[in-house]
Amino acid sequence: MLAPDNNRQDIDEQEIVDEALTSRRSVRAFLPTPVDDETVKDILRVAARAPSGTNMQPWKVYVVTGDKKQALSDAILNSGVRAEKATWDEYRYYPDQFFEPYLTRRRAVGFALYSLLGIGRRDTDRMRAQHDRNFVFFDAPVGMIFTIDRRLNQGSWIDHGMFLQSIMIAARGRGLHTCPQAAFAPYHRQIRPLLGIPDEEIVVCGMALGYEDESKPENSLRSERAPLDEFVTFVR
Repeated sequence: MLAPDNNRQDIDEQEIVDEALTSRRSVRAFLPTPVDDETVKDILRVAARAPSGTNMQPWKVYVVTGDKKQALSDAILNSGVRAEKATWDEYRYYPDQFFEPYLTRRRAVGFALYSLLGIGRRDTDRMRAQHDRNFVFFDAPVGMIFTIDRRLNQGSWIDHGMFLQSIMIAARGRGLHTCPQAAFAPYHRQIRPLLGIPDEEIVVCGMALGYEDESKPENSLRSERAPLDEFVTFVR
């Protein structure tokens, strides 16, 4: 853990923080090893130190495990609503039409994942099956559904994103991995009644939490990041 401010010389804080950030990635296959409730609570308690405008803390979390998690998965997978036909009627995550450089980046990571899994570009059934693994939280023992009050504005969504990142970094500090999953958002009609989510809350995303299954090929994926000169401008 990080040293107190008055004892920083005893530990390389930069290395610890950088490792937590750079080792965070979207894991798509988890072991069945349980994660106890106290560990989940600790992660959420630490992550709740994320900044928010005027300390509004605009996040809600619904944690699902065991039978409830299975019921949630079943409700979505048995809904008859295919992912490619799902309606994003609460908010739009992606643009209606992808454009550069975002189109190339999106395709690159998709092709890389499917290549690791031996899925061809025309193998739509296997692509769909892989996408459906979102809805079983990639077999993670813990699933989380995140919501936000629909009356809030864009600034609170930024705050919510910082909370999500904080959860993922806190998980790494405990040897756990995560996968944030926007795929759940269009299925709010299936999710709401099961979790008792009120109408004034928008389902933002889900997240899988657990221990990585290192034997699975999809977990060898390392997505590329653009070099600094593509997104940084120093103005002097």
